Amino acid sequence: MTSGTALKQLLGRGEIVMAPGAQDALTARLVQAAGFPALYMTGFGATAVRLGTPDLGLMTQTEMTTHARDMARAVTIPVIADADTGYGGPANIERTVREYIQAGVAAIHFEDQRAPKRCGQLAGVKLISAEENVRRLKCALAARGGDDLLIIGRTDAMAAVGPEEAVRRARLYQDAGVDLVFVDGIKTIAEVEAVARSVEGPKVVSIVDGNETTALTASDLQEMGFSVVFYAVSALFSATRAIAATLAALRAEGTPKSRESAMMTYADFSVLVDLGRFKTLDDDFGWS
Repeated sequence: MTSGTALKQLLGRGEIVMAPGAQDALTARLVQAAGFPALYMTGFGATAVRLGTPDLGLMTQTEMTTHARDMARAVTIPVIADADTGYGGPANIERTVREYIQAGVAAIHFEDQRAPKRCGQLAGVKLISAEENVRRLKCALAARGGDDLLIIGRTDAMAAVGPEEAVRRARLYQDAGVDLVFVDGIKTIAEVEAVARSVEGPKVVSIVDGNETTALTASDLQEMGFSVVFYAVSALFSATRAIAATLAALRAEGTPKSRESAMMTYADFSVLVDLGRFKTLDDDFGWS
């Protein structure tokens, strides 16, 4: 079964798909080990771990698709990936779709920002016209052909223009034929409710740590009619804080001992990265 088919089956159950953000292949394994049915390859997180920079459109198409491929290989659950704006014109969009299909991801989302794009939570987002983005989404759908990759139409109009335009664009993207729509840049419960109330059909919501939407549970969001929920930066922010705390203790105390209780053991880490499987390969087929 392909990952796209697996995601479609999850969506067909009628239960909201919780997809925590993973910034790299190791975090992807942690998401799977925690029992989640899918994960989200966040562009924000990918940029942070690969470049150490903010999400300002600095990652190239090949960097993003390579990152997605590494993550998809590390897990068996569906990976939903950020495809930014498609990285150029129609030929670039077609290549982006084909590269993500070859990477083995289940779904990708395209956004309606003007280049250079940026994280949807940041100020200064500028949009292309909705009509231009409809053509871009139709290009992506045509490039998909008979493959089962899901195409998500994302709009960043909520923060840039407001809820009415965000809803209008989401509906236009649905009419274009995308599998799901995603209104990004949501910061308040009222904005979540506005999308839930005004946009019918399969839709995605992103819950970002630090704003009031974290008060909404997955059950709440399912009752509102959302099909998928991203927790894009929860793992990234948690890991970054933990690493910073360990390094601060090591610098101050000259030893990491005070942080050992907060660390995974060597044995548990070996299980996470599937060391046993590689040992079996050596035992069965290794040479002296």
